Parts: sequence; C-alpha cells; structure tokens
Amino acid sequence: MRHTALLAGLVLVTAACGGTTRSDVQQQQSSAPATAASSAAANPNAPLKQGLKIAFLPKQVNNPYFTIADNGGIEAAKEFGGEGKEVGPSEASASSQVSYINTLIQQKQDAIVISANDPNAVVPALKQARAAGIKVVSYDSDTAPEGRDVFVNQASPEDLGRTEVQLLAEQIGHKGKIAILSATPNATNQNTWIEFMKDELKKPEYKDMELVKVAYGNDDDQKSFTETQGLLRSYPDLAGIISPTTVGIAAAARYLSDSPYKGKVKLTGLGTPNQLRKFVKDGTIDGFELWNPGDLGYLASYAGAALASGQITGAEGEKFKAGKLGEYTIGAKGEVLLGKPTVFNKDNIDDFDF
Repeated sequence: MRHTALLAGLVLVTAACGGTTRSDVQQQQSSAPATAASSAAANPNAPLKQGLKIAFLPKQVNNPYFTIADNGGIEAAKEFGGEGKEVGPSEASASSQVSYINTLIQQKQDAIVISANDPNAVVPALKQARAAGIKVVSYDSDTAPEGRDVFVNQASPEDLGRTEVQLLAEQIGHKGKIAILSATPNATNQNTWIEFMKDELKKPEYKDMELVKVAYGNDDDQKSFTETQGLLRSYPDLAGIISPTTVGIAAAARYLSDSPYKGKVKLTGLGTPNQLRKFVKDGTIDGFELWNPGDLGYLASYAGAALASGQITGAEGEKFKAGKLGEYTIGAKGEVLLGKPTVFNKDNIDDFDF
C-alpha cells in the first residue's frame, strides 16, 4: 500500500509577501479568534476551539522538508476548523526568525509552531508571545524550554543518532574514515544527534571507524554541495558520510552521483523518499532514514490546538488526541514523541510517496 497521507488535501496555496508566506484557505466559519486558554489547569474534555490561528515558523521557507511538514500542519488545522499558515526566513541564521515572531504576536495568533535555528536567540521574542497568551510549540528543532509550552520531537534523539552510525557502519563494513555533514552549527536537533553518533562510535564494534570531520552546510543546497566537495578533497580516502539534514543529504548525493566517488563513498542520513529515490536507484545511496515530516507538522498543529483550547498545559502525563495519528502523552520536559524512524532502501522506497 502506498503511503499517500501527505498528498491527500495538501494544497500549496498561492505565495504572498515575496514568497515567504503560505496559508490555507480561509475557514468558512465566522467565529472570532479564540483567546489563549489559561495554563492554570488542563481540561482534557474541553472541545477544540473553532477558528484557531496556527502559524508555522520553520528554519527556512522553500526547504522541501519544511514544506512537507508545514503543509501537514496546515491540513490538520483545516480538520479542526482552524486556519494554518507558514511564514519564515529564506536563510537559516540564528536570529532570522525573531522578526517573524514579533509580527505573529501583532497578528494575535493562537499558537506559534517553530523549528528553531538557534535554541536561545528566539527565546526573548517567544516569551513575549507567551505573555500575550500565544501558545508555543517547538517541532523538529527545540528551543530552550522557557521559550515554549511543548516540544514535538520527530523521534528519540538517541535512536536517530545511533541508527545513523549503525546504517553507515553496515554499508562500509565497520571500517574507514567517516564525516558528518550537518546543518547549522547551533541547530539543537543536529547537535544532539551528533553527540549520540559520537557516543555510538566509542563502542568496540566501531574501533576501525574514525570520525574525521563535522562540516556545516547551513541547510543551504550550494554550500552543502561545496562542503561535500571539500570533504572529499581533504579526505580522498573517506569511506562514508552521514548527513542528518534533508538539504545536506540531497546536495551530497548530487555531488557524489556525478563524481568518481559514486558507490565508493557511502552516504546515509535523513531525507525524503521522493527527494532521494533516484539516488537510491542509481546506486549513490544504499539506505537512509526519516520519520514522516507531514505527520510531524500534523502532530504539532494538534498540539498547538490542544494547548490553545485548554486540553493540555504542557505538563508531563497529559494526553491529547491528534486526529488520524491517535492519542499522545506528554513526556518529561514537555516533550511529545512522534515515533520510530523508517529506513528506506531500494526494496521499499517505491512504497512511499512524500
């Protein structure tokens, strides 16, 4: 069965404001925007309020990963009678999201769903948003805890970090020099995964593997391409690369596919099936992994709605329902876990469509 959940109803609406905003069709309901719910106590039986305004603020717009994720969240907003939109910077710099947060405060959004380029740079603005009654959900890349109510995590950071190493180790026979091509130096999720990668590499079974470099492509296609080229020039005997970023792995695959290193230097990381299918089929990539980014945005949207409706406050043990995904429980430090990642290879990649 093909996995087409992301395709049904995910409509990319006409871009506005120089291509940095996408929103869903205005809801037919004429109810006034909901006010933010009190965080004094959760009422799990409270209905989701109608007309909620949910704004998605990714690390950068026009990034295929975030397009899929945010469209999933916009689709969820339609389901519960709200209005979703995506706004954000075109470059993933540390402070680039602050001005968008300030604008969203002025617009009196009910919830801001943010993937932070820097865990701390956005906190002062997010604190202002929360003081104004706006609920804040971080997704994909967390803020410092004081900046948000809930963090929707795509998968266990430990699982992701360790399985990336395990995948590459299988591909290179547990032997050789390896490098990591990350996003931005301050990306919370990337750095957490990398720490678990380094810890995994300390195990005896990886004694013949050596991490020689962590490079940063800043989630920019051309810079990631250039960084891949630089890695191979500096380490011509490199055995493999891990790129835990959809922009990075695609750029690295494009470089390797047209180079003498194709099939010799193994590449794995996090990417989407549609993005990497041709590289799997032409032998550039043996296997990679990812969660469903549309489901991540979808879950974050429902979390924002549950917060804004007073169903949850972000406390550990609280539960809420997320449409087609079912019920979720808030864990320690306000974290909600989407689930286990999926490994994609030539045997199963055509079963997925996102």
